[in-house]
Amino acid sequence: MFKSQSLLRLPDVLLITNDKIFRDGRGTFFESYREKDFKALGIPNFVQGNVSTSASYTLRGMHYQTSKPQGKFIRVLSGSIYDVAVDMRKSSKTFGAWDGMHLNSQEANGLYIPPGFAHGFLAGDQGAVVVYETTTYHDPGTDRTLLWNDPTVAIKWPAGRNTPLLLSPKDRAAPRFDSLAWEDFFE
Repeated sequence: MFKSQSLLRLPDVLLITNDKIFRDGRGTFFESYREKDFKALGIPNFVQGNVSTSASYTLRGMHYQTSKPQGKFIRVLSGSIYDVAVDMRKSSKTFGAWDGMHLNSQEANGLYIPPGFAHGFLAGDQGAVVVYETTTYHDPGTDRTLLWNDPTVAIKWPAGRNTPLLLSPKDRAAPRFDSLAWEDFFE
């Protein structure tokens, strides 16, 4: 039922696909989670679920937690997003690298981002409703943010140069990758 595929630049980030989607004139039905299938893919259990609604061209990220890093499984319920992960693991071959993928509500795909990555997304022109489960509880005391347009990381967000993005003050003022404390990264 559920299958995984690694992203090209970040092999630990997994695209999770579902080959059993039932569609008819009323709409669609699919299983969004099955513990044994996710375990078979190497994904741990989730302890918290979250829903985020975003207006058109809202950029949320790049967020991570230091002492209690979260794995996240992200899926779009309405609209579309460009979802991005940045490897924050000091010992990784892909340390500092990023990868991104378009997700939308028409497909039952999701993205699993393991602990040790910063995460963010850009809502499409129709906005988005995103649901995501996490492997640890949110702890505001360990929240960190990486600058969304840091030239060192150089994420290529799919928005035109003149597209006004909506960002929180925290995301707008986040530090650059090369100015983070070594403790802000993961082993």
